[in-house]
Amino acid sequence: MKLAISGKGGVGKTTFAAMLARALSDQGKKVLAIDADPDANLAAALGIADADRITPIAEMKDMIFERTGARPGSIGGFFKLNPKVDDLPDTLSVTKDNIKLMRLGSVKKGGGGCLCPESTLLKALVMHIVLARDEVVVMDMEAGIEHLGRATASAVDKLIVVVEPGRRSIDTARHIRRLASEIRLENLAVVGNKIRSSQDEDFLRRHLADFEFLGFLPYDNALIEADLEGRSPYDSADQARRRVEAMIEKL
Repeated sequence: MKLAISGKGGVGKTTFAAMLARALSDQGKKVLAIDADPDANLAAALGIADADRITPIAEMKDMIFERTGARPGSIGGFFKLNPKVDDLPDTLSVTKDNIKLMRLGSVKKGGGGCLCPESTLLKALVMHIVLARDEVVVMDMEAGIEHLGRATASAVDKLIVVVEPGRRSIDTARHIRRLASEIRLENLAVVGNKIRSSQDEDFLRRHLADFEFLGFLPYDNALIEADLEGRSPYDSADQARRRVEAMIEKL
C-alpha cells in the first residue's frame, strides 16, 4: 500500500501517521515512513531516538550537487532532471523495527514549486518511492500535497485527510480534495481525530457527508502527554491504537 496523510496543521496528522506506521510494522509489514511536512517531526512520533539530529534530504547540499550537477539554491543553468535516487531510501534512512524513516525537508525560498535542483531531486525521490518500492509507504504530507504530481498520484492507493471537529479543518479537507482532483488522485478518505463525543462524530459526518470515513480517534490526554514528553503515541494510547488497527483492516 502507498498511503499519503494530509490535513490542517495541529489536527494530529503526524500522530496518526506514526501510529499507522507502527501498527503496520507490528503486523510484520516493511514500512517506509516519509516525513514530507517541514513543520512536523514524524521521527519523534515514531519513537526514534535523537530525532532532531536527522538531516532533511533537501538540506544535503553536497549530495544534491553530486546527483543533479547543480548547487542547491541556484537558479538557471543546467542540471539533471532525472537524478539517481533509487539507493537513497536505503542509505539515507534511519530504522526502527520494520520501519525506515526519511525526512524530505523543503525548498527554503520563494516559489516552492520552482524548477531547481532541490525540488527536482525530492520529486524524483517521491516518484521512485511510490512507483518502485515494495514496502508499505506512509507519507506524512503538508496541509497540501506539494510533493505529489500526476505521475505519482495514480500509484497512491489512498489519500487520508485527518480532520478535527471544526470549520477550518473541514475547509482544509475540501481544499485538499480539490488539489488532489487536479492531479487525478480520487481515492480519498477522512479520519476524524480528537473526538470527544458522538456529537463531534455527527458534526464531521454532517459537514463532510460526501467523504468516505475511514474511522475516528478519541480525544485522549495520553496522546497529548506523549507528545509533550517526546514519546511515541503508539506506546501510550491503547484505545487509539486499537482504532488504527481496525482502520488498517478496512484499508
